[in-house]
Amino acid sequence: MTKKVMLGNEAIARGAWEAGCNVAAGYPGTPSTEILETMARDYREVKSQWSPNEKVALEVAAGAAVAGARSLATMKHVGLNVAADPLFTFSYTGVNGGLVIINADDPGAWSSQNEQDNRHIARAAKLPMVDPASPAEAKEFTKLAFEISEQFDRPVLVRITTRIAHSQGPVDLGKREDVPLKPCTRNPRKFVMLPAHARLRHVFIEEQMIRLREYSCTSGLNRIEWKNKKRGIITNGVAYQYVKEVCPDDSILKIGMVWPLPDDMIREFASQVEDLYVVEELDPFIEEHVKALGYKVTGKDLVPLCGELTPEIVDLAINKKQVQKAVPDYTGDLPGRPPGLCKGCPHAFVFNVLKKLDYTVNGDIGCYTLGALPPYGTMHSQGCMGASIGMHLGFEKARGDEAARSTVAVIGDSTFIHSGITGLIDMVYNKGTGTVMIMDNRVTAMTGHQENPATGYTLMGEPTHELDLEMMVRACGVKRVVVIDPKNVDDLERVIKEEVAAREPSVIITRRKCILKK
Repeated sequence: MTKKVMLGNEAIARGAWEAGCNVAAGYPGTPSTEILETMARDYREVKSQWSPNEKVALEVAAGAAVAGARSLATMKHVGLNVAADPLFTFSYTGVNGGLVIINADDPGAWSSQNEQDNRHIARAAKLPMVDPASPAEAKEFTKLAFEISEQFDRPVLVRITTRIAHSQGPVDLGKREDVPLKPCTRNPRKFVMLPAHARLRHVFIEEQMIRLREYSCTSGLNRIEWKNKKRGIITNGVAYQYVKEVCPDDSILKIGMVWPLPDDMIREFASQVEDLYVVEELDPFIEEHVKALGYKVTGKDLVPLCGELTPEIVDLAINKKQVQKAVPDYTGDLPGRPPGLCKGCPHAFVFNVLKKLDYTVNGDIGCYTLGALPPYGTMHSQGCMGASIGMHLGFEKARGDEAARSTVAVIGDSTFIHSGITGLIDMVYNKGTGTVMIMDNRVTAMTGHQENPATGYTLMGEPTHELDLEMMVRACGVKRVVVIDPKNVDDLERVIKEEVAAREPSVIITRRKCILKK
């Protein structure tokens, strides 16, 4: 069998392709972005697309699954929050063709606004979740996830982390499986979640969870590696690699299916070792489950709760019994190198003007979030994708007209499409009078220059309809709309002053192509 060194993300794309995936949808977000980029570049048989946001991407993939195709949805951990509404309902409907959802967690918050641990979402949504520990496993687990999905009539979550997504390793290359479309028949009791149907499907889910717990113990996704029984370590994901490196003589229970957990296997392992440890990144998800089964276990009292693990951190915690810092220091004695906007970035012109005007700026997720840092220091808030406009309205509601006359919201073109449109509708509907600045650099830049509905091209490189942001804003009810090149800083300053002073909703679209694309 041919081997190739691949990124974890590339391996996932390969696994989906080999599994006969027909449709793939997602929204770019580090550390998951390269999955669909690889799919569009290397596996053109799969109909791949960027969607406006993760909710829509999951709905597209679910629709394809109901239609009988194997389908894939990809997103980062906070993207799964956006997709949570359909996720919890599709858990009830189940699938027809296999549906696999890639969830990329980000321990250390290297490129994210939080460090949430989405193993909790698998438990809450009652969905199976697998957790590969290497690029090779990422490929194989993705393939197996399609089989699990169809065998148990469930969407399946594949959880990776930044280190799995962006590390490289040898991957066995297989052939693409020819998976015909499954027949698609009308079945409202399964796919139409009226309350009466939902109650029946809930019973089905609980029955399937019993079967999945049995599967978790017998599938080979979880395995015991017996060595010295004086100390046993339960671990998962990339932490398994670190444990293998620094604790080579210890017995290990490697968890590859993190929900549902293999209770019988945990009992077998825990009952035969003298000292029991759990090494996992982020929350004590496995540790608390083991304690609930009645076993004494050492975990987060030594292993840090926050941040990404390293072999050194695991070694100090497990072998030397040193309690680690709540927030590990990854830099040591290295000089700080804070991020910044690129030289010539069109957003820099905007932030220089806003700094001069000393306005309150409600910010959003994108390159322009760096406007909070020196030399600009102009951004006062930033929550999640699309939050700037809603927060902007909240400022006005809380502090009145005075706040509206000295406050702006900034949001990018892709982020506005993702989840800013509804915020703008809300601002108009609820009689806000503030100013929103859509910073249109003609691309989804922060995650590596992906296309979006306003660029005129699809992920597959095909020309398509180019969303007119000005017309969209006017359709939301905004009458005052100005499009301006931010490099014309004198005109930009004048326009910002005029629009902020106006006692009605207004939108300024600052349009200049990203310097790296230009």
